Amino acid sequence: MISWARRLRERGIVGINQRNAEFIMPYNPRKHFPLVDDKLRTKKLAIDNGIAVPELYSTVEIEHDVHTMLDTLKHYNSFVIKPNNGSGGNGVLVIGNRIGSHFTKASGAIVSGQQIQRHTSNILSGMYSLGGVPDTAIIEYRVESDPFFDSISYQGVPDIRVIVFRGMPVASMLRLPTRDSDGKANLHQGAIGVGIDIGTGVTRSGVRANDMTKVHPDTLQPIDGLQLPYWETIMTLAARCSELVGLNYIGVDIVIDRSKGPLVLELNARPGLNVQLATGRGLLFNLRAVEAMDNIPARAEDRVALAREKLG
Repeated sequence: MISWARRLRERGIVGINQRNAEFIMPYNPRKHFPLVDDKLRTKKLAIDNGIAVPELYSTVEIEHDVHTMLDTLKHYNSFVIKPNNGSGGNGVLVIGNRIGSHFTKASGAIVSGQQIQRHTSNILSGMYSLGGVPDTAIIEYRVESDPFFDSISYQGVPDIRVIVFRGMPVASMLRLPTRDSDGKANLHQGAIGVGIDIGTGVTRSGVRANDMTKVHPDTLQPIDGLQLPYWETIMTLAARCSELVGLNYIGVDIVIDRSKGPLVLELNARPGLNVQLATGRGLLFNLRAVEAMDNIPARAEDRVALAREKLG
């Protein structure tokens, strides 16, 4: 009987240990990790290099600022508050509207100004940060999802995760919010991961937890065989982000805003491996193909063209 380990190897499945030992450690200089772990630094780098990101409204750095933050928020009906050094979508609070002195989350739940302040205090204390160290809260523009996703997403904003190796996109998935994920595009909280063909930008079937699906559980609409808009732009943005931070193996999260088009949400120097479940294909085949290339094009557009031709 063929062992499970052998079957996984034959399908090109990359595990955490292999990812760390063969791709993150050799290709990602540790001195550059702060450029992606610190979201404010990433945002400023992107802006300086002409890469579109959600607008920064304000930051809250000390507890004293928590007491006055509601004065800042009175200028906005919708916004996002998130930890500067958070990971995995933890600590992200999405406010969709204002009702008098209260606010509504993306899921429709009502929260008070005091609850927002308490959440911000938790961010500052390091509750959601890497290593539990004191953090800064970021307040930024709330992305409004492109109409393309209206029938295949539940309330929140879907995002697109692109794995980039040596500046070339090698795999991608669409993450769709569900009722269980509270309107967030977080797979660990119940969102759906939908594989994307990087050559064409067409979706495949999806995975929710460990179950495959071809329809969204809340909207009951098909999620496979859909042509994503702005695909060339999305791939090029992802490819440019690699050179932006000097890391050769990263995850790039991109959203499509209703009026602003594709925006880079954040980068990850240690991207998870769920993309393999979503696409139904191991990462190793494309990673090895790119690793074997002697000449990687300098221009992001050329790297994308090569990826779509060779790796789709």
